[in-house]
Amino acid sequence: MVRVAVIDRDYCKPSRCNLECIRFCPINRSRRKKAVDLSEDKSRAVIYEDICVGCGICIKKCPFHAISIVNLPDEYEKFLVHRYGENMFKLYGLPAPRRGQVLGIIGQNGAGKSTSIKILSGQLKPNLGRINDPPEWDEVIRLFRGTEVQAYLSKLSSGEVKAVIKPQYIEQARHLLKGVVRELLMRADEVGGFKDVVVAMGLENILNKKVSELSGGELQKLLISAVLLKNANAYFFDEPCSYLDIKERVRVARVISEFTKPELNYVVVVEHDLMILDYITDNIVAIYGEPGVYGVVSKPYSTRVGINHYLKGYLPAENMRIRDYEIKFRVTLKGEAREENPYPILAWGSMEFEYPSSGFKLSVESGEVYIGEVVGVIGPNGIGKTTFIKLLSGELKPTSGDVLISASNVSVKPQEVSPSLFQEETVLANLKAASQLAVDPTSWLYIELVKRLKLNRLLDRRVDELSGGELQKLAVAVSLAREADLYFLDEPSAYLDVEERISVAKVIRRIIEEKHKAAIVVEHDLLLQTYVSDRVMVFWGIPSVSGRSTRPMEIREGLNHLLKNLDITVRRDPDAGRPRINKPGSVLDREQKQRGVYFAID
Repeated sequence: MVRVAVIDRDYCKPSRCNLECIRFCPINRSRRKKAVDLSEDKSRAVIYEDICVGCGICIKKCPFHAISIVNLPDEYEKFLVHRYGENMFKLYGLPAPRRGQVLGIIGQNGAGKSTSIKILSGQLKPNLGRINDPPEWDEVIRLFRGTEVQAYLSKLSSGEVKAVIKPQYIEQARHLLKGVVRELLMRADEVGGFKDVVVAMGLENILNKKVSELSGGELQKLLISAVLLKNANAYFFDEPCSYLDIKERVRVARVISEFTKPELNYVVVVEHDLMILDYITDNIVAIYGEPGVYGVVSKPYSTRVGINHYLKGYLPAENMRIRDYEIKFRVTLKGEAREENPYPILAWGSMEFEYPSSGFKLSVESGEVYIGEVVGVIGPNGIGKTTFIKLLSGELKPTSGDVLISASNVSVKPQEVSPSLFQEETVLANLKAASQLAVDPTSWLYIELVKRLKLNRLLDRRVDELSGGELQKLAVAVSLAREADLYFLDEPSAYLDVEERISVAKVIRRIIEEKHKAAIVVEHDLLLQTYVSDRVMVFWGIPSVSGRSTRPMEIREGLNHLLKNLDITVRRDPDAGRPRINKPGSVLDREQKQRGVYFAID
């Protein structure tokens, strides 16, 4: 067995603890040395994997949960591709891009997806685990002899592959990029496709905007467009659908397929929205392991089969169980909460509202929300969803119509999450400010909210040290921990992997049911929306000009209404039960359109 010991350098703070990990570590008799010791600069602990016996004492003694130790089969080391440093993350294997096919990558956050595409794009040279004596390209290529990865890396090392990446976290681009959208895209254009990309991506209305004025979705489309305008033969898209509504997600998927020309180039997509990943890719690989400790790249599977295996938690080609439970998708066909609770917690009549300054108009059909109910909100961005919430909370007064039963107290999780959103420095302080119960290990709220979202390991972390996914989970937890009548959650799944999205969906439902309150969830991942919502409201219109909403409808009716407007048909996978987008013009697509069934879940 090979022992992998990882110490998170952001967690390990010897100056803030009693170094019990070192004091309680038994001395190795043959080496007369402890497996855990301080680094030379005394800034952190170090674990010597060659003498560590895996007793687990240091793991239990570390107050900051900074230490992870796992045992792996010896044969894994033959495929070690990269290690960031001593006691840091290990990656085993690499995905194999192919011309003529779009390759998808799926896996948990921290398992090595971004590391893989950094290596494949040439941004990171693999060191085969030799931190102080990194190998040359010839040695790296020999590791993959006889595989498709060998041929790709040979081209990459010789300069035949010119790669470009759409990064995962787009917020960084807001600080780095300065200027107007038009100028930035024209500077990025290396293929003379500026006009075509602008039209295909629907960027006409933002060309004269500054980057600082863009919404999250607009910034996402700007970065994708810049990548498409590069003269490259390998394109990597790391989570291209964050902050985009369902209409824009499908648009982006189609544009990527058209402009990257997969039949001639290498195209790799990392995406947690399984419907879009299924729609855009031909093959996928799963990256599994222990997040932050090690990741293993699976063999390639056809997209449908690979996603289903991943959801079941078992990869047959590797004979490997990657999860001890199966992810199943819940689809509500009728208003369950409405039957159990005949009296609404919120109710409104037909309303209209107009912003005098911009002229934007919103028309809302009458509706109600019941105790313990989660109502999903779907539709394009910029058509009044946030305005609707402000009308319900009393922050805005309708031009006509009225709120019949209002929400006196609303807790909001905004769309974009950054450290500046939080008033306190640490995770613990922010949760405590939201609710004392959220930090009491004996309370139901701590167990159902903090532990299920795995925030209990982050309590001592500073907010500005958190990753995008960790910030997202903290924002969801803080908003749900507050006392309110209505919980409004705007895109709670951004930057979260599949497992985390399901965990968030379960937490939302559990908290709403326990508190006997109501929630409105704006979520563009339709797969998650079918899981979390009892009913849905569909918003439609012209962004920034006019919007209108339907009443809360059953899932089948609401999604059928939305997908008909988008001219998209969706079916359920017969094995996993997950929704899948039909290929345009396919037999199933034509048959469902003829029947008028755009969301077929039977």
